[in-house]
Amino acid sequence: MAERLAGRSELAVTLSLAGRTAAPARQPVPVRVGGFGGAEGLREYLRAERIDALVDATHPYAALISANAARAAEQANVALLALRRPPWKPVSGDRWTEVANTEEAVGALGAAPRRVFLALGRNELAPFVRAPQHHYLVRSVDLVDPPLTVPDATYVVARGPFAEAAERALLTTHGIEVVVAKNSGGPATYGKIAAARELGLAVLLLRRPQLPSVPSVETVEDALAWLDHALVSGVDRGV
Repeated sequence: MAERLAGRSELAVTLSLAGRTAAPARQPVPVRVGGFGGAEGLREYLRAERIDALVDATHPYAALISANAARAAEQANVALLALRRPPWKPVSGDRWTEVANTEEAVGALGAAPRRVFLALGRNELAPFVRAPQHHYLVRSVDLVDPPLTVPDATYVVARGPFAEAAERALLTTHGIEVVVAKNSGGPATYGKIAAARELGLAVLLLRRPQLPSVPSVETVEDALAWLDHALVSGVDRGV
């Protein structure tokens, strides 16, 4: 979406990143990095910067960010849209088990040693130290430091998107038996899901969190159309 808006001289676009990645990908618009200080801090930012429209395009599992965006936009009287990727749906051959969270995923792995691919964020890995009998393959954008206090873990630092063929090779090379992942939706990280299906592997998917009930769309095209309408409406009412 930032790429589509970058060339529009009539707009002042700011992309806000949470700051959880040490070296985020370069962006074609000005970037702000770091938290705002909760909903109240975001509200004051929206007012101070005279923001006309806010698009919540964060990860579908970043429930707190989405909740803060909804509350701040309402309090600051700023038009809000959520751009949410639809979740993946199981197809024939998928061996999915949905779990509530990482703690439940640890239990679902069972007591017998297994070779597990953890396709999760660094901040979500801690519960797995309670099951040190497994071998873990951990992939993250930044290095996991300190590493997990388990006897057998392999770390891969990589940034998506990940093609299905490369994911199949990764899972095969490491002898993976089960994949633990989020139902992130979209094509960028679906490769591991398709590869697991082809290899007949079990997949533990973390259930999506409850998100605020706000106007939402599933595609960038629809978000751009909403934005154009919201800005025209804002001008009409003097916002």
